[in-house]
Amino acid sequence: MNVSDLLLEKTDAITNEWLAEVRKDRQITTADKLRSSAIIDHLPDVLKAMSHVLVESHDNDIQTIVKASLQHGVLRARQGYDPLEIAREYHLLKTVIFDTLEKDLVSINTIKAIRAIRIIDAVIDEAVAQCFKSYVSERLHELQQLQSQLKLNNEELNRLVRANQDNVSFLAHELKNPLTSIIGYSDLFLRVQQQPPEVREKYNNLAHIEHILNNGRQLLRLINNVLEISRFDAGKLKVKTAPTNVCEVIKNVHEMMQPLARTKNLTITVDCKAPIEVITDSLQLQQIITNLVSNAIRYTESGSIKINCEQLGSEKWRLAVIDTGIGISKEDQTKIFEPYYRVNREDKSYPPNSTGLGLAIVTRLVKLLQGKIEVTSEVNFGSTFQVTFPIKISGA
Repeated sequence: MNVSDLLLEKTDAITNEWLAEVRKDRQITTADKLRSSAIIDHLPDVLKAMSHVLVESHDNDIQTIVKASLQHGVLRARQGYDPLEIAREYHLLKTVIFDTLEKDLVSINTIKAIRAIRIIDAVIDEAVAQCFKSYVSERLHELQQLQSQLKLNNEELNRLVRANQDNVSFLAHELKNPLTSIIGYSDLFLRVQQQPPEVREKYNNLAHIEHILNNGRQLLRLINNVLEISRFDAGKLKVKTAPTNVCEVIKNVHEMMQPLARTKNLTITVDCKAPIEVITDSLQLQQIITNLVSNAIRYTESGSIKINCEQLGSEKWRLAVIDTGIGISKEDQTKIFEPYYRVNREDKSYPPNSTGLGLAIVTRLVKLLQGKIEVTSEVNFGSTFQVTFPIKISGA
């Protein structure tokens, strides 16, 4: 059997072994939240095309590999992979292929074995190059869309700011940091692109793009939060009630927040004893839970976060989010639901992505759903946020 046929025969084995290695690799954490089919993507197509290239008459036939790798790069960009994770995937692929074929390669003609190894190396290198090409293109496209969305949101924000001058000074300060970073990295990126090719190759343009995107997302998050508070205060947020499975909503939030908690080695546990069904606005309820859990993760450096809920009599139910974080002083507990207020961390800077708007949004949404929120906390020992809701919103 020649190497081409051997590779086709062992495509499934290589694919499954590679998937297992990707799952185990702690440098590819983005894969943790993806289905197996989404991780595997076009790998079988690449292996099939590789087997064709191994045939003497198809040495230059790499169009299938180019096409599959280009699609792979676009997909990985949309899935949120960073460049290191993609590089690790291809490194693992090369290792798995050679480990799988090793016994067979040593038993064939030496010249054929060397040729096969050389071609497999070249094919994977070409796949990496094409993947990164489309990855960068997709990131740039995302940046353009993000800039367009920022422009539209900024115009709306300016209109709201003119109508309401409260907190303008604080808001301007919060907007300044990501805007300054976006402008600085954009200017650097553009100046690098104007350099000769031999100079451009010395710069890590992907790093510039990632910085711009991260700050752009932070800016967009801040603007969206400001707009949401403004819509509530203007009475434009409306409740859309429907029968809602509380435990299912909590499960969705739990799955969504697990990757974020995992990056800080935190565990999230759920104990749901709420009514099977309540009449409320499921989207607003999910945002309340998401903001509370996100806030708990942000201010917890070690330990755990618990999401508990239970029924209280025949008309009410209660949600509790409990963390082992930095805690909140008595003085701060009276202010944390005010827009832009953040707990003082003494010598430490505020956590990343903190805007001081999360709990302000929560308290408004809780009011919208006819609930009541309470906090108990002790500095350095964690906090508990409890929200009591009606089983059925009045007027629904």
